[in-house]
Amino acid sequence: MSDVTSESVKGQSVGNAPVYFSAHDLHSYYGESYIVQGVSFNIHEGEILALLGRNGAGKTSTLRTIARCEDPEIRQGEIWLDHKPVHEMTTYEAAQNGVALVPEDRRIIQGLTVEENLLLAQIAEPKGWSIERIYELFPRLKERRNQEGTTLSGGEQQMLAVGRALARDIKLLLLDEPYEGLAPVIVQEIEKTLREIKELGITTVIVEQNAIAALKLADRAVILDTGTVVFDGTAEEVLNDEELRNTYLAI
Repeated sequence: MSDVTSESVKGQSVGNAPVYFSAHDLHSYYGESYIVQGVSFNIHEGEILALLGRNGAGKTSTLRTIARCEDPEIRQGEIWLDHKPVHEMTTYEAAQNGVALVPEDRRIIQGLTVEENLLLAQIAEPKGWSIERIYELFPRLKERRNQEGTTLSGGEQQMLAVGRALARDIKLLLLDEPYEGLAPVIVQEIEKTLREIKELGITTVIVEQNAIAALKLADRAVILDTGTVVFDGTAEEVLNDEELRNTYLAI
């Protein structure tokens, strides 16, 4: 398990590579329910990290803590992204500084077309990708640009949710269950898209119950159990360690 030092927390370095993102000793709560219990990990720029664990392990809560959502409430710990103290920010400020959360329910805005959902993401500065560039990555969205977003298929809604994130100037993409509820053929399509995003060097954290799929995509993996980190290493280590997978992932 990695040890996050005060220097690495401020984005200085871990080993020989600079740290782009650090979560250090995060403790967060839903009311008095203690959910995230001292979670720490680092991510280098351009890496994809798979955040794994059984149901109830604290994965989504960790993502929401990083995104500075109102729930859960962070009571201790530090979050640094590109040398900036995200733990001191509001949800809006974190988004302005490049944190983008794509939640499991995707939250497509009802009554707006595909293109209007994308344009709405670009109302406030700083802007990210152009709409045309998003359409290059997701040709299907261009075909449905005038269709109401909530009437898209599940896979298309996932594309729209990711495209909406890219419409902002993001530094850290947080994906919560991107394959949830999708047919296998659509999962393959989303995987292809995520590989393209990886090639573009976008730093990403993926929470996914389909652990094998996430591990095949990721560079590194962190496994949570009851709100604490029980493994921090390479994705390949997890793929090759049957005992570890059986114990913490039931696969």
